[in-house]
Amino acid sequence: MSLEINQVVAVVLAGGFGTRIKHLLKDVPKPMAEVAGKPFVEWVVRYLAKQGIRRVILSNGHLSEAVESHFHGQPVDGVNVTCVEETQPLGTGGGFLNAVGKTVIRPPAWLVLNGDSLVFANLNEAARSLDDPAISGVIIGRPVPDASRYGTLAVDQGGDLLRFEEKRSGSGVINGGVYLLRNSLLEAFPGQLPLSLERDVFPFLLSRGFRLRVATTEAPFLDIGTPETLPLADAFIRENASQFA
Repeated sequence: MSLEINQVVAVVLAGGFGTRIKHLLKDVPKPMAEVAGKPFVEWVVRYLAKQGIRRVILSNGHLSEAVESHFHGQPVDGVNVTCVEETQPLGTGGGFLNAVGKTVIRPPAWLVLNGDSLVFANLNEAARSLDDPAISGVIIGRPVPDASRYGTLAVDQGGDLLRFEEKRSGSGVINGGVYLLRNSLLEAFPGQLPLSLERDVFPFLLSRGFRLRVATTEAPFLDIGTPETLPLADAFIRENASQFA
């Protein structure tokens, strides 16, 4: 039976301190940076709504009350948004598990993504990889001409992830920071905290024979986490207005 994207629950990791752009923000957490008249994380939720996702959990840390207050006062039509606080830094994997642990929902799969970046991948298309029961998760990859800032994904001929490569100059497929993971896969996560999906969880799973498929997309991509990229966000949102509900 095929996985439908409206069965998936999204967890948006919005707990970072935003150290590199803190001086550009007005006492708000990085995902709440105002872009094209709305907090950036709201554009993330509106993209998810356009893709057909109806339940979103925001994992908040630094200044979490600002995020919760915004979505309480200005909900996004058609999306049930709940906020979970991360009271201490848990890493991307730990923040995800913390959010899952504070809800009774157990969907067939979880979508995990960052609250400070956007890549307009077709999530329904990515979900088709999970029609193969041997695939435990999907990572969205984005080919770029210069991967030096991000590091790259090493992929085999069938499209399965082999490993995360260190940052290097030249072209490559970078990690888009969007993951579709079967709920059953969570039982295999390492037990320590803090826990990074990229540095701890995925290498651990690969070493134990789990298969993670890399779904590449040429869709527009932006990470607002640096002083160079944050000023690009306004035009990025306006140029891709069709991607939002």
